[in-house]
Amino acid sequence: MNWLQQLPIPVQTIGLLIASNIFMTFAWYGHLKHQTNQAWYVAALVSWGIALFEYLLQVPANRIGHSQFSVAQLKILQEVITLSVFVPFALYYMNEPLKWDYLWAALCMVGAVYFMFRSA
Repeated sequence: MNWLQQLPIPVQTIGLLIASNIFMTFAWYGHLKHQTNQAWYVAALVSWGIALFEYLLQVPANRIGHSQFSVAQLKILQEVITLSVFVPFALYYMNEPLKWDYLWAALCMVGAVYFMFRSA
């Protein structure tokens, strides 16, 4: 982890949040593709196992990031990253169709980022 500490704080934070979101997305939605014949509690247990790795990345990301970002800024970063990870997941992994709503949601997020960071 020493090489990670040499990176700028925003890069550390965003990188860890991206990685945690990949785990989160698979924990929340991956069972819809692979465990539809399983009882919901089996999917929940598998999801919790995957989510452990999310938290092992997300908690350090927020601790590192909080030294430079406000809690509100961390939250909006998380939401933008979530959408950025979710859309490719939905399109390529879950084979969902591309919808204009993804673009409109992304534009709303751009506005949210602007307002959250404009006074920084």
